[in-house]
Amino acid sequence: MDQGRVPGAVLLVSQGGTVLHQRAWGFAQAYGYGTGQYPGEGGRIEPLDSPVPMSSETVFDLASVTKVMATTMALMLLVDRGQVDVSAPVTTYLPDFAVGGPASITLEHLLSHRSGLAQWVPVYYHAADRDEAYAYVKSLPLSWEVDEGRQYSDLGFMILGRVVEEVSGSPLDVFLAEELYGPLGLDHTGFRPARDAGDRRATSAGQVAATSHGNPFEWRMVHDTTFGYHIEGDAEAWDGWRRYTLVDEVNDGNAFHAYRGVAGHAGLFSSATELATLLDVVLSGGLALDRRLVAAETVTRFLQPAGEGQALGWQLPDYAPPGSFGHTGFTGTFVLGVPDLELSIVLLTNRQNGGVDADTRYPDISTLQKDVTRAVSTAVRHTAQR
Repeated sequence: MDQGRVPGAVLLVSQGGTVLHQRAWGFAQAYGYGTGQYPGEGGRIEPLDSPVPMSSETVFDLASVTKVMATTMALMLLVDRGQVDVSAPVTTYLPDFAVGGPASITLEHLLSHRSGLAQWVPVYYHAADRDEAYAYVKSLPLSWEVDEGRQYSDLGFMILGRVVEEVSGSPLDVFLAEELYGPLGLDHTGFRPARDAGDRRATSAGQVAATSHGNPFEWRMVHDTTFGYHIEGDAEAWDGWRRYTLVDEVNDGNAFHAYRGVAGHAGLFSSATELATLLDVVLSGGLALDRRLVAAETVTRFLQPAGEGQALGWQLPDYAPPGSFGHTGFTGTFVLGVPDLELSIVLLTNRQNGGVDADTRYPDISTLQKDVTRAVSTAVRHTAQR
């Protein structure tokens, strides 16, 4: 924060369900603007006269943490109930999904990012709702051979979200609210379905952290072929770019424009306290509130290494103690469970609110996430050994 890299942050550390440390720093929103931050538009961000304070219960746009705290956990519930087999082909649940051959891609391939699907494409150039998005994604050719290697893919989790909906018979957000978040008493965890223009929620007493000013990073992903992404088609064919500071609506363009706020890869919002509750369900082997949500065997199955630092949905970071599982989110979010210490670490930042640099990039906070992980796990381990 002193270096101006993040406007604010929340850190929560708990062990065995008991909070050891919880603190908030800085501001949930420190900047805003009214013109745009897209390359060539001359827009600029301005510090707010009255920045919104961060609190320990501020709600954040989780970005890709959605993949584990929503889609993966939904599939854990369905597997535990015998409604889903992760080793089965996707066509078992989505008969019209013939990408890569009728039976070549399994749910396990999607969960471990080994399906061969593209990492990212601007689905919103071709779709305005979940059905159009699904039709477009399943029409795309594979970018790699199935099981060729781990290629982190948003598209794979879009398909997994669709599987949850088809099997459960409910929209993804409704299923999770009724079967997971509601039973756990989580009042601030859920999706933000898209609203009409001009009906955006305003931040209130620091309860929702602001993210970016439009989507300038995604704009460059589409428009600049030297940026590392190769998008087919005319970059000027769509111009629905948001030109305001994003608060209480999903930052991810595909989740917002194509999926209307509810997607398998992004769109979930939550607080540090409630994310720790979800981590504790996994750390406890599926127990919560003195009852079993999922079998311990199901939890073990999803945490089994699938190669290249990946389990089923969950990432297995090599900088954390052995057996640790977690996930990061593009907006600056991070969750980690350390089983041998019964430890949950939740670190949430709003790194995007300060805007992009001259190279259209947001501050890199991966070193912060690693340093916090090492410092906390070392301190807790030393305390336990006393």
